[in-house]
Amino acid sequence: MTEFIAQPCDGIIDVLYQDEHLLLINKPTGLLSLSGKNPLNKDSVHYRLVQDYPTATLVHRLDFGTSGIMLVALNKVINGLLTKQFQQRTITKQYTAVLYGDVVNDCGDIRLPIAKDSDNFPLMKVCHHHGKLAHSQYQVIKRHQEGISTRVEFTPITGRTHQLRLHSQQISHPILGCDLYYNEHSQQMSSRLMLHASGLSFTHPVTEQRIDYVCPSPF
Repeated sequence: MTEFIAQPCDGIIDVLYQDEHLLLINKPTGLLSLSGKNPLNKDSVHYRLVQDYPTATLVHRLDFGTSGIMLVALNKVINGLLTKQFQQRTITKQYTAVLYGDVVNDCGDIRLPIAKDSDNFPLMKVCHHHGKLAHSQYQVIKRHQEGISTRVEFTPITGRTHQLRLHSQQISHPILGCDLYYNEHSQQMSSRLMLHASGLSFTHPVTEQRIDYVCPSPF
């Protein structure tokens, strides 16, 4: 696969919440979380944020095409405390997605281990021998007419690379607009990846208050 060069992103980063310790932001689709090694891929969430918040560090990432809520630490101590919450899986996330076809079951539980596909970088693959545990749950929100697509809410229990995109493909309902995990129709059905990080719940590392934030889907 040829090296990926990101197209310029006109979308803006919205700051949803801010205090002296952390930010919650809304990432636009088509923006890298971190700048790439290629200077043509310098623009990113982190690159933009440090212009105004020099000490900002990303606690987690979203894929290039995924939009939605991200948690940003404003110093190393807060980064470490939030990272620990991710490691202990006390942070919960919800994603809105539009899947190809008619998802028959109203809810589902997907447990398929994921590993790097060394022959097809940057793809991931399901591998029952060497893959890491990957667990996703979904709930159907709306079925569109004629079985063309289904809107779902995903709750990833683990946070593997490309987890929701690969799991969706594996149940024969790839996410519309996905350019890595698709079928002959799904990729062309949307000009963007129809995946949005719509909810995040975590414990504030200083106040110890539980914060539940919702960032509505733009699609």
